[in-house]
Amino acid sequence: QVRLVESGGGLVQAGGSLRLSCAASGRFFSINAMGWYRQAPGKQRELVATITSGDSTAYADSVKGRFTISKDNAKNTVYLQMNSLKPEDTAVYYCHANIRKMGQIGTIDYWGQGTQVTVSS
Repeated sequence: QVRLVESGGGLVQAGGSLRLSCAASGRFFSINAMGWYRQAPGKQRELVATITSGDSTAYADSVKGRFTISKDNAKNTVYLQMNSLKPEDTAVYYCHANIRKMGQIGTIDYWGQGTQVTVSS
């Protein structure tokens, strides 16, 4: 059973910074990609940033230059450093991982439980 456990959300003033972490645990063969999505009240869930096993990264236009995604392969952990936060960054942030499990063909998407990020103006 694969679990994604997030941490690091909270309340911060506009212009401030937060760092989110997400650790994958359980039995699996490999992680193809990990990333962060967010969902604000009344809006659809949207991609924030992703990083692949080959260290390729992608960001939503709204966070480019402010957020940085990174990972620690030894810890199966992905991080999201969020700087220059804006009130419009307020949302529940969800960790995502695309994982290949042992003895199975194909990959499976897993999601964390979500962590609240609130940016006050």
